[in-house]
Amino acid sequence: MRHVAVVDLGYGDAGKGTVVDWLCATRPVHMVVRFNGGAQAAHNVVLRDGRHHTFAQFGAGTFHPGVRTHLSRHVVVDPLALAAEADHLATVGVPDALDRLTVDGVALLATPYHRAANRAREIARGADRHGSCGLGVGEAVAYGLAHPDDAPRVADCRHPEELRRRLTALRDRLTAELGPLDAPPVDDCLPAFTGFAERVAIVGGSWLAGALRSGTCVFEGAQGVLLDEWHGFHPYTTWSTTTFSNVDGLLAEAGLPGEVTRIGVLRVVTTRHGAGPLVTEDPALPFTDRHNGTNPWQGRFRFGHFDAVAHRYALAAAGGVDGLALTHLDLAGPDLRICRRYDTTDRLTPGPTGDLDRQAALTARLLRSRPVYDDPPTDWPEAVRAELGAPVVLTSHGPTAGDKTTHGQLLAAPTLALARTHPVDLALSVAVLRPL
Repeated sequence: MRHVAVVDLGYGDAGKGTVVDWLCATRPVHMVVRFNGGAQAAHNVVLRDGRHHTFAQFGAGTFHPGVRTHLSRHVVVDPLALAAEADHLATVGVPDALDRLTVDGVALLATPYHRAANRAREIARGADRHGSCGLGVGEAVAYGLAHPDDAPRVADCRHPEELRRRLTALRDRLTAELGPLDAPPVDDCLPAFTGFAERVAIVGGSWLAGALRSGTCVFEGAQGVLLDEWHGFHPYTTWSTTTFSNVDGLLAEAGLPGEVTRIGVLRVVTTRHGAGPLVTEDPALPFTDRHNGTNPWQGRFRFGHFDAVAHRYALAAAGGVDGLALTHLDLAGPDLRICRRYDTTDRLTPGPTGDLDRQAALTARLLRSRPVYDDPPTDWPEAVRAELGAPVVLTSHGPTAGDKTTHGQLLAAPTLALARTHPVDLALSVAVLRPL
């Protein structure tokens, strides 16, 4: 049995969700394992009948009956946002998403206090904003690092008094640091969190090992390697490991080291949501993205020409891939070019994990760099293969699974029938998470 891991080799938003959906449509996938990030993920899946969902915490294979989702310990779990997501899935024909969900009990919880603190810090940065999603994921990670024995975790939702104590300590510490927070009282939050524990299967760390031996799983990453907490362009990064590192660790713990096919996802248009380097940015490109617009926290969605220099760097930081999925080929045209080198270099080299000073210096260098372009390619998959040294095994000309084409045998499988099938409201969360 060989699993599949899907990682974005850009700044996110390359189409991981649609690739995961296609994988679940074309092979008997047992489960999607989320291995980083949290509720700030936004993986858009569109079905052939027009139904659409933006997957944040549920796996992007959830439209397919029987495909489960597991939130590993590396995910920051937001039960309130999860309830809202389950509610929307029910409106588009998936009423049992919570029934197909398991969550590792040691995963950190994201709470209204984390979210309020995250937004307060971002507002205080003024013109120097980092481009946060404003959902408190990074704040939860930072708090967990500072208070590892006292940070709220998923398993605490089973124990209301312990959860009350931890939420109160969290609120009091953040209030002492930042002033009053725009968040509800602890007692107003408790019913949603305890309802989550009663409604969802919370499992121990050893559970995943058995699940990985029960059928083919797809590991779904969040954000992109160029936003990685250690290898991204600091400080415009996410508090999450976006490479294959967490996948490798989870498989090793299960006694299945290396039992995975690694797929890197790229757009033909290099994009970025929010602040930070985007060397090939070109405001003249005539593109929009209906699923990624300007919002108060990330800012505007930016477009640039294909940045082979940055994507080569991401490929090296991720440790290589078995194949590439190239998406948004419907946008390829005579105005879209490839940047094979900058005016300063044609190659960026990843540094050692943990050297954020080096990453900040790299960011400053990129902000000064200018792209050098060649003529538009006539064969995009071949041009990308030649630049990155990895085969393009899947191409996508549209948002649905039916818009995908395989190349070679790496992802070949018997084709199955394709499926035809925001402030958080505490009252809604309590209702959705109430046990059946």
